[in-house]
Amino acid sequence: MSKDKIVVGLDIGSTKICALVGRKDKYGKVEILGMGKAPSEGVIRGFVANIDKTVYAITQAIQEAEKQSGINIRVVNVGIAGQHIKSIRQRGSITRESTQDEISAEDVNRLINDMYKIPTPPGTEIIHVMPQDFIVDHEVGIKEPVGMSGVKLEANFHIITAQTTAINNIRRCVQKAGLEIENLILEPVASSMAVLADEEKEAGVALVDIGGGTTDLAVFYDGIIRHTAVIPFGGAIITEDIRQGCNVMRNQAELLKIRFGKAISEEASENEVVSIPGIRNRAPKEISVKNLALIIEARMSEIIALVHQQILKSGFEHLPAGIVITGGGSMLAYCSELFTYLTGMEVRVGYPTEHLSKHNIELVKNPMYATTVGLVLASFQALDYREESYQLYSQAHDKNSLRTSNKKEESSSKKKSNDFFKKLLEKTKGLLLDDFDENDTF
Repeated sequence: MSKDKIVVGLDIGSTKICALVGRKDKYGKVEILGMGKAPSEGVIRGFVANIDKTVYAITQAIQEAEKQSGINIRVVNVGIAGQHIKSIRQRGSITRESTQDEISAEDVNRLINDMYKIPTPPGTEIIHVMPQDFIVDHEVGIKEPVGMSGVKLEANFHIITAQTTAINNIRRCVQKAGLEIENLILEPVASSMAVLADEEKEAGVALVDIGGGTTDLAVFYDGIIRHTAVIPFGGAIITEDIRQGCNVMRNQAELLKIRFGKAISEEASENEVVSIPGIRNRAPKEISVKNLALIIEARMSEIIALVHQQILKSGFEHLPAGIVITGGGSMLAYCSELFTYLTGMEVRVGYPTEHLSKHNIELVKNPMYATTVGLVLASFQALDYREESYQLYSQAHDKNSLRTSNKKEESSSKKKSNDFFKKLLEKTKGLLLDDFDENDTF
């Protein structure tokens, strides 16, 4: 059972690689048993650029998580992102053989599995097939077709593809670290599970995960994911802008962004100055906090404009629940206010705490861990789905067995009835019509 299962989420990000060990408690909340993280130096914008460095960082994160949890980790659930991620919309259909039996979970699974076989551009493969809505005998807008009657079952799908080489490189890194991949999960889907409420998904909401190398977007409406996109800019490019604009070292630029950065330049004081130690006995360098904010606002505005463009492209620009931002970049001062100003939508920061057990929530309460927590939650959901599918299959098998048994009994009953009439005919075969009176009824 999933409640007894221990799962591990592995987030291979552009700035950090993080492993999280979790299990469900008796209340259905996820209890964090251990966490490990290491700097990521081999991943650029979600794409593995250096196998050895990535393997080393994965090993470091896993060893730390093993030490904290006391669990020997061999199987992980890995997130995937990057600008190579694409999404397409497709319609699929199947014709059912039996018109008498109701639509089963097996029929739906067969339709979904068929979509994994559709042709994709060379060098890509399908990682997720997400049903949008179903059509049963031309009746549209059906969310749950199981139990209905119908001959033709159709569905509109949101299909996520990834570059095959990117997937293979991730698998190679994980395998070289002595691990096995159980599930490969799109990172914005995982993050949404950690920070979004069901009511928000039902009303309509856009999740924006601002990571180090990329900014991931997922749009939900009527409880269904409608649009996904990966924007090839994140917190790392803001750090690079600061490094070049202020002529400082990269680690100094990162510290300036975290400690003194503001996404809205008007909130920065004109007279505030930060002094940075010089290199090799050189004089300290003074950085204007106002100039720092201007650099951050310029790049952050560009990222928000690209996010807003994707929301408009999805066709769901009117989202009652607005935008939820998460990821390390969402912690930048006045980031949510800048989102609201540029998009005109309500914005809140999403913390990955809603589905976690209370006693160890401090470990991962920062939005930068939204993806890692989401990978654990998504893994449990996959386990629950497999258990539910198995139960439905078992029930359907039992029904078929009972139906077969009933048919055998019915066949046996018909045989006995036929034997009776055959014997009756044999006994009355010698009688003549003259033996009956005209008043007799039969």
